[in-house]
Amino acid sequence: MTNAGASDARDRDAEGRARSARPRDGLGRPLPYGAQGVPRQPEGVVRAARETVAEAQALLDAGKPFHAHEVFEDAWKSGPEEERALWRGLAQLAVGLTHAARGNAVGGARLLWRGAAVAEEWAVVHGTDRPHGLDLPGLARWARELAERVTGGAGPVDARTEAPRLGRPES
Repeated sequence: MTNAGASDARDRDAEGRARSARPRDGLGRPLPYGAQGVPRQPEGVVRAARETVAEAQALLDAGKPFHAHEVFEDAWKSGPEEERALWRGLAQLAVGLTHAARGNAVGGARLLWRGAAVAEEWAVVHGTDRPHGLDLPGLARWARELAERVTGGAGPVDARTEAPRLGRPES
């Protein structure tokens, strides 16, 4: 059975792309229409790298890793080709934390391990473990430790208290 009118009834953004208008909670889960959600991150925003890191850190600190992932995704899609793997890996870390906070240990750990591997590989290939002030070894260590805890039965984690520090404090 086909639903011929279904595409006409879909929520659309200002540019006409399909985009759910349902409100979302801090972990990006859709809520019923009319419920009070958190403000969504605008998509397609081009930011300077340090601005991306600062905005993502603020969202992580607020317990909104799903929204931080969207900031990293903007950098991944709009940034220089040679940095796309870095931003994609950071987005994977944020989504891994999102899944871990939602109670999806397997999916969360898988994304955390994948993002940790990307961070480590990027540092080796590019000869720096601190691009844009990021602490890639620290992020990889954080991701692996969190992945081990959630696969060990830690249950859902608190996204705010588990949020990583993206950069090392300046000495």
